[in-house]
Amino acid sequence: MKLSRLGLAVGVYVLLCGGYGAMSQQPAVNYHLIKTISLPQAAGTREYYDYLYADPDARRVYVTHGTEVVVLNADNYSVIGKITGLQQTHGILTLKEFGKGYITDGEGQKVVIFDLNTLRVTGEVKTDQVDTDGIVYDPASKMIFSINGNSGTTTVIDPKTETAVKRIDLGGSAEAAVVDEKGLLYDNNEGKSDVVVLDTKTLAIKSRWPTAPAGVPTALMIDNKNKRLFSAGRNPQFLVMMDATNGKVLQSFPITGGVDAGVFEPDTGLVMISTRDGRVHIYHQDSPDKLTPVQALMTEFGAKTMTIDSKTHNIWVSTSDFDQPAAPTERQPNPLPRAKQGNFRVLVYGK
Repeated sequence: MKLSRLGLAVGVYVLLCGGYGAMSQQPAVNYHLIKTISLPQAAGTREYYDYLYADPDARRVYVTHGTEVVVLNADNYSVIGKITGLQQTHGILTLKEFGKGYITDGEGQKVVIFDLNTLRVTGEVKTDQVDTDGIVYDPASKMIFSINGNSGTTTVIDPKTETAVKRIDLGGSAEAAVVDEKGLLYDNNEGKSDVVVLDTKTLAIKSRWPTAPAGVPTALMIDNKNKRLFSAGRNPQFLVMMDATNGKVLQSFPITGGVDAGVFEPDTGLVMISTRDGRVHIYHQDSPDKLTPVQALMTEFGAKTMTIDSKTHNIWVSTSDFDQPAAPTERQPNPLPRAKQGNFRVLVYGK
């Protein structure tokens, strides 16, 4: 995941904050920090973290942290347990019908399977693809799709047999994916700056829709009731709302730098995206064709991914302290700061 620097979007953020009160017809949303959870260093030589995943029914939040996934109690914030022994964790998915959870291990080029009750690893499915990253379950085809970022592919996994069924070339670096639960998967494609539409039953690509004015698309959310996609990208930094039936861009908003994840809450109509620059941009869906910004929540630098507990509506992000970026080189003209070891934490925001 190629991330932007903090200074790139300060002006955009000031502009957004200044305009929110005038633009919004909705009451302002007042998320604020309610808990900081410090977690010890994971095994390994590099501090790394990626997605968080909330299971509201089980009252759990799964936090990727380098070579492990930490499982937290969503109500009292205690550590329930850990899934360890991985190489570089990225995404998490749980399926109650199978009693299993699934973790994408990017450097291990596999999906690791664990028991939801014991948190013990019970199996794995090799993807043999670099940067095995995102993961989503499609109830229409009853298949799991691992999104293999830099490889630009998706591996189709049958959770019943725990085997890889097929690998599909998505054309360019792949990112977040969502499903409409009726047989379509949508994937943000960084390599083409578009959304790929995949038929989950025939496993054929049906369409490709440009995400302009959003640049390299990363975060992707879906409103299945109103058939809307929300795709957020970098360089240029925008959130776009798209028609999920034809790819038409209906609205766009400038955002801060390093967007990486987001959620859509059907019951509140809120769209939220998190950025590395330390903001969660929150919008209200006033109608199927209109989003209104309602809060630009200041978090911390590095808090690029997020999840939401749909029962409490609490926002969870993770981050660390950072070193100063290295000196620019010809090969890397815009180096990013690196996370320091031993400072990893989860931040919880409530209304």
